[in-house]
Amino acid sequence: MGKNQTKHLDVDQAALAAIVERAKSAPLSAEDCATLQGLFATLAFLQQALKEKGMSVQRLQQMLFGSKSEATAKVVGKTEVKDEKAEKKEDGEEKKKGHGRNGVAAYSGAEKVKVPHPTLTAGQPCAGCLTGKVYSLEEPAKLVRITGCAPLNATVYECDRLRCNLCGEVFTAPSPEGVGEKKYDETAASITGLFKYGGGVPFNRIEKLQGGMGIPLPAATQWELVRDAAGLLKPAWEELANQAAQGDVMYNDDTTMKVLDLTKEQLRAAAADESEERTGIFTTGIVSQKHGGPVIALFFTGRQHAGENLADVLAKRAVDLSAPIQMCDALAANTAGDFQTILANCISHSRRQFVDVAEHFPDECRYVLETLGAVYVNDALARQSNMTPEERLALHQEKSRPLMTALETWAATQLKEHKVEPNSGLGKAIAYMMKHWKKLTLFLSEPGAPLDNNICERVLKKAILHRKNSLFYKTQNGARVGDIFMSLIHTTELCHGNPFEYLVALLRNHEEVADSPADWMPWNYLETLSLPGAAPPTAR
Repeated sequence: MGKNQTKHLDVDQAALAAIVERAKSAPLSAEDCATLQGLFATLAFLQQALKEKGMSVQRLQQMLFGSKSEATAKVVGKTEVKDEKAEKKEDGEEKKKGHGRNGVAAYSGAEKVKVPHPTLTAGQPCAGCLTGKVYSLEEPAKLVRITGCAPLNATVYECDRLRCNLCGEVFTAPSPEGVGEKKYDETAASITGLFKYGGGVPFNRIEKLQGGMGIPLPAATQWELVRDAAGLLKPAWEELANQAAQGDVMYNDDTTMKVLDLTKEQLRAAAADESEERTGIFTTGIVSQKHGGPVIALFFTGRQHAGENLADVLAKRAVDLSAPIQMCDALAANTAGDFQTILANCISHSRRQFVDVAEHFPDECRYVLETLGAVYVNDALARQSNMTPEERLALHQEKSRPLMTALETWAATQLKEHKVEPNSGLGKAIAYMMKHWKKLTLFLSEPGAPLDNNICERVLKKAILHRKNSLFYKTQNGARVGDIFMSLIHTTELCHGNPFEYLVALLRNHEEVADSPADWMPWNYLETLSLPGAAPPTAR
């Protein structure tokens, strides 16, 4: 997913001067040699980049530290056109709506407490006019009060003990009704998994936070909680993969990951001069979407590429279904594997190449970016109007096809008439777009074909956040636990559900989940919970 950022070396001038002085009198140490080698490698990279791209200082900063925005207005500036909405704001005709605060309805997970009126009930005489009678309003007055607490709370039950002074027998008060035998219940495992795999908070940070709140929770205990919970959640995860295989559109991509045990295996193989087919480790994100149905996100960590993991998922697809649309970028890793799909490529990846060179080719890139922007406006209109795939296709054929045809003609003319140097940044961007034109414009011929792979890129941010904060998985089993939690958590979020309550419901009803996992998906589990015999997701 994307390019690796260049690893730069921070060495101040005083340190460099000291290395030079030491080199005058004695051979350089291994540390000094490593420092100089890193600086030379950085210099070589910069020279090559400047040579190939005609790079500006602004673009160099983007490559080293990442870009904040790729919006057309930020890249090539705003077009001088009349903006009626902006004029209204200036004239004071249109005021900004909202104040940025959450309303009462946003607190869906809050505890609800009924507060009766202290003196009045429905049917009593009015205390104001003394003539009429009061009645209950459907909507009560609502107050929100928020308090802080540790992620995991603890309750200590002090049960009285009495001993006979004659026989010595001890009598202990029974535990209160509803207090289970387990020290850590399903909510403890759920919130730990949500913090770790949903929020990217490492176990050691949770341990420090809990310790500071006076409720210790060692990292080893946290791992045991999520490991045991993952075994109970696995049937739901497997059913999620089965449901995903039936989707109309499949998005896939991967990002690098580190699994320490696999890395050790690779190092041992390299030391023994044993050749391995693949040394990289990846986390694949697969998003399945069915028109009118839920969106499903799946994660797979290991040596397989995105295409191979997609092949494993599609192996579960019903034989009577036609091939789905596959959306990905043009990397071969995304299509590696034995499966049949209708392949579409991501417009955002092609667009990004024009963003990269916009400073040196502003007029040409402005035309490309604004043309693609108009296509996205048409797609947004179809989405806001809840169009069917066929209606959306007709809209794009009417409004977007002329734009894309003109863009294709322009791009072909640039190369054919040598208006652009083929090896320049703009030439390479145009060549990439023309090479993959048919797959980039599948949305003009296939109902339901998306424009880009952005939804999968956003899904992979879960894995990237874990990699950023936790750095690695220890074992392949640890990676599998992470995949299970991330898949269930993020699918619930995509379905606009509460991932904490969903995980608790699965764990409290794990036997029923194992027997009939299709009834316990993020989009239908609440209906199943309403049936007699199901354990509620929370203690409220």
